[in-house]
Amino acid sequence: MTNRIEGTAAPVSRALAAVGTAQAGRAGESRARPIEAAAAADSLRLTGEATGLQTLQRDLATKPAFDEARVQALRESIASGSYKVDAEAIASRMLDLDARLAG
Repeated sequence: MTNRIEGTAAPVSRALAAVGTAQAGRAGESRARPIEAAAAADSLRLTGEATGLQTLQRDLATKPAFDEARVQALRESIASGSYKVDAEAIASRMLDLDARLAG
């Protein structure tokens, strides 16, 4: 009983054609010289938005996560009792954020 396998000739021949463009050592040749890889044909071009995001990421990586001087000033004002919470401003900003998210 024999089984016939079909559909493999094209992919294999394409793969062999791609390999055929690279240098390959032949049987019996000296192996003293390294085989050089074929030059890469792929390229990458970033959009303006991607470049901007990379710049932003670099900027954020070099800056502290918070303003230490402002945190210290808030700690001092809370400790001294002079810090006042503006509930109306907080509520207004929360409503503004809710409207933007819903919207």
